Amino acid sequence: MSILGVNGALAGAYQYANRTQKAGTSRTGFTEQLQKTGEAANTSKVDTYTEYLRQKYGAGVSIQNIGKGQANIDRIGAGTAGTGNVVIAQNILEQMANDPEKAAYYEKKIQEHFDSLPQTEAFMAAIGHKITSCGVVVHEDGTVTYYLSGEESPEKKAKVEAEQKAKQEKKAAQRQENLKRSQEAAEKRRQEMEIAYRKQTMEEALANRTMETNRFTYTATSEVMGSVVAAYENNIMGATGILQ
Repeated sequence: MSILGVNGALAGAYQYANRTQKAGTSRTGFTEQLQKTGEAANTSKVDTYTEYLRQKYGAGVSIQNIGKGQANIDRIGAGTAGTGNVVIAQNILEQMANDPEKAAYYEKKIQEHFDSLPQTEAFMAAIGHKITSCGVVVHEDGTVTYYLSGEESPEKKAKVEAEQKAKQEKKAAQRQENLKRSQEAAEKRRQEMEIAYRKQTMEEALANRTMETNRFTYTATSEVMGSVVAAYENNIMGATGILQ
């Protein structure tokens, strides 16, 4: 590469930084990035700016158009991991590469995501969760969406499993206790019915014995029975004579 080409690239970078500084925002970082890229003269401004963003925010910077709506955000959340995800629409990236004010505006929005990470991680930990993926999306229409995906931490999972196990054991113990009480109640009813049946049987037996005691049965020899019969016949004949 010729000295003229390098100087030309650096001159363009300084002009870019100067325009940004006039807008009220320092772009020294971007200028330094162009200075470090020895191939600046043969690299497009968009590609150079993209490399600058990746060095500033990490390898999680990607250029793609993500539509708005929960389904699209869920998809990008499931397709990314970690906390350094930055998704920028192609048309917005071109605006940022060519307009210092646009670059400053969207870089501020992106930086807000990274600045809020400690607070977000603390909040997730407080509710027993951990971050699986989070990031910022700059849509084609210029709107910005921050997304966060998480899951229960191992400690939270263990606690929930222990609580569920304790609840299941408590329910099983309660069912066992209810069964025991039901069996005891059934046994008590059986005993009460048996006692009632025995009482009724005894009462019936006593009643039968009383009836039997009202009946008279005599037992004697044939001579005695003959005398009794003769006396009975005499009494009958006497009673007949009197009546005549």
